[in-house]
Amino acid sequence: MAEARRTDLSAFLRSRRERITPDMVELAPGPRRRTPGLRREEVAQLAGVGVTWYTWLEQGRPINASTQVLDAIARTLRLDSAERHHLYRLAGQSADPIPVDSGQVTPEMQQILDRLGDMPACVSNSRCDALAWNDAYALLFPELVAAPEGERNSLWQLCLHPSPTTRLLARDEELGRTVAVFRGAYSRHADDPCWQDFVRRLSSESAVFARLWARQDVADPGPRIKGYKNAELGVLRFSTTSLTAGPEIRLIVYTPMDDKTRAAMSKLVGSRGTAR
Repeated sequence: MAEARRTDLSAFLRSRRERITPDMVELAPGPRRRTPGLRREEVAQLAGVGVTWYTWLEQGRPINASTQVLDAIARTLRLDSAERHHLYRLAGQSADPIPVDSGQVTPEMQQILDRLGDMPACVSNSRCDALAWNDAYALLFPELVAAPEGERNSLWQLCLHPSPTTRLLARDEELGRTVAVFRGAYSRHADDPCWQDFVRRLSSESAVFARLWARQDVADPGPRIKGYKNAELGVLRFSTTSLTAGPEIRLIVYTPMDDKTRAAMSKLVGSRGTAR
């Protein structure tokens, strides 16, 4: 297991252990506790593994963990599906190769985007880089698509440059979930210097991201209901659908949730023409 993954595994296990209280697992509170959650020896006892072995695992030492042991730890720490897969990847038990061309946009993908008309849509990789988009998306999020190459990233923009054109409502909630989904992808790339540098730069630039990143939350991507306040069109409501287009690439479609939003997007695209 590479050093970066061991470091991430250590922080993740510690954060999940600290959120489990003794009463949640039917343990007596015992004497006064200096740290929140369970002690390492309690996790080891409940999971049926040696205290020394679990301590070494949480300390990020280079030891091997079987899937059976990881299953026991996941059950003890009450990990959900996204957290469980994250644990396996960090522990080196999910080493599916990532194709070299997994981030490329094909002409067929761009054609699909263009065919969606006034429904905003983009192709994004798992690092949240916007790789391609249609006119409706460019008109709705002009600052993002006009950003320089290294910053044309929805997470980067959401943390550091909230759009004055189309402002995301419930930003704090959505940002927390976006970071959690990003962490799930990060565990597949923890040894990649490009991903490491991205996290370092964003943590340095954004105190909000650094705080959310330290929480160690993990989530799977999925459909969302999102509200926006556009400077010209007012409040817009979309259902976002994420469709897998490859191991590391997604097609994200914004479907209007009401007649007002549909009419507003039709007006926006019709009046501005090509924006790409």
